[in-house]
Amino acid sequence: MAYTVVSLLPLLALMGTLSAQETVDATDLVRRADMQRRGKTSSGTMTMTVERPGWKRTVSMNVWSLGTDYSLIVVTSPAKEKGQAFLKRENEMWNFIPSIDRIIKLPPSMMAQPWMGSDFTNDDLLKESSLSRDYTHTLKGAETLDGIECWKVELLPKEDAAVVWGKVVLWITKENDNIIKAQRYDEDGELMSVEKADNIKKVDDRIIPTRMEMIPADKKGNRTVLEIGDMRFDRPIDGSFFSQQNLKRVR
Repeated sequence: MAYTVVSLLPLLALMGTLSAQETVDATDLVRRADMQRRGKTSSGTMTMTVERPGWKRTVSMNVWSLGTDYSLIVVTSPAKEKGQAFLKRENEMWNFIPSIDRIIKLPPSMMAQPWMGSDFTNDDLLKESSLSRDYTHTLKGAETLDGIECWKVELLPKEDAAVVWGKVVLWITKENDNIIKAQRYDEDGELMSVEKADNIKKVDDRIIPTRMEMIPADKKGNRTVLEIGDMRFDRPIDGSFFSQQNLKRVR
């Protein structure tokens, strides 16, 4: 009898895991994770360090966002790029270049391009696509990363969605719904980049990763680190703030 009980333990554990997975709605999980890192609104500072074999550069910026439709980024340093700004308003995007005092409209095809020479794309920073809205979601099980229990979720783009990636795989923490790893693939299923997030701590009203590292799969020695400074979430920001006039005015 003892042998029978012991032999059933792995099966019972598996059944418990399957039962837990059945109670997790993958789409709701991704939606919560998306909201955890962006909030209804956000405003604050970030620092981006681009590393290449033999050199390194750092860019500081002020950022604002309202939902998934509005975002504004203004570069505050280095001096050479200070004042350069990027605006997303619904489905339209612009870049203000102070050295020539011009606002340039960015076509959708630019979303896959590197943002200011980094390993993050324009889409990563301006959030043109939505992880919860533009993809279908499938729970692929549970995994532990660096001692943190996570749900693993596969995202495939919806048929008419204007997205950069052919597939995205996310690792979302079971506690606090934080994305701590993301793998991005092209339309042919080739791994293009891996993003890792750590230094999890309390920022304003939530506990989130404050350091994101983007590593391209095909460029050895390249990486970009994005670090959150001061950040405030869910404070009122009117949609009129995200205007072309503010591209030149806000600092």
